[in-house]
Amino acid sequence: MTNTVEQEDLIVLTADANMEAAVRGILQQHGKLGIRQVQANVRRHPQRDPGCRVAGVEFLAPFKNQYSHALLMFDHEGCGEENTLAVNLETQLTRALANDGWDDRAKAIVLVPELEIWVWSDSPHVDAALGWHGREPNLRQWLVDEHFLIQGQSKPERPKEAMEAALRLVKKPRSSARYANLAAKVGFNRCTDQAFVGLKSILQTWFSDGA
Repeated sequence: MTNTVEQEDLIVLTADANMEAAVRGILQQHGKLGIRQVQANVRRHPQRDPGCRVAGVEFLAPFKNQYSHALLMFDHEGCGEENTLAVNLETQLTRALANDGWDDRAKAIVLVPELEIWVWSDSPHVDAALGWHGREPNLRQWLVDEHFLIQGQSKPERPKEAMEAALRLVKKPRSSARYANLAAKVGFNRCTDQAFVGLKSILQTWFSDGA
């Protein structure tokens, strides 16, 4: 008789502490995602974005029998392969994970240009999480005034610089806890970023409510 070991739900390899915190916060909001509660092991690569891109498949290899699914997540900017389209990197790495034994149980998610693009939804919780609640002008108008955002644009082209400047003005740190707070408060339906939509879609495929 063969002994079978029950697999855990999900392992996620991220590029840094902020992304790790954001992913943990997102997964805690399983009701908003339309998925069941997921037991996840969220790690970060010591060599950050380039480490995830170059060695992420190798990092995840020992876990393929322990976990049902895996995610490999990093920023496009700073990964060392910015001249390759993010969607092509995702395809290459997802295929590499499949060939390494994960089959269709793993996916790469590449954020363009970086994690902070997920911060800039039109939710009022963004102002509060960044310390801008009740300020005049409000955060979105300030972004326009400071040329981080073009009128009519939904997100700044340089999301990290915009976030850092906004926090600096109100003397707030850019901490991992702030990313977790944003992930816990902001409605997911407001985020139309391609990488986030891809993340939400694959989680719903793997962990649909009632699965």
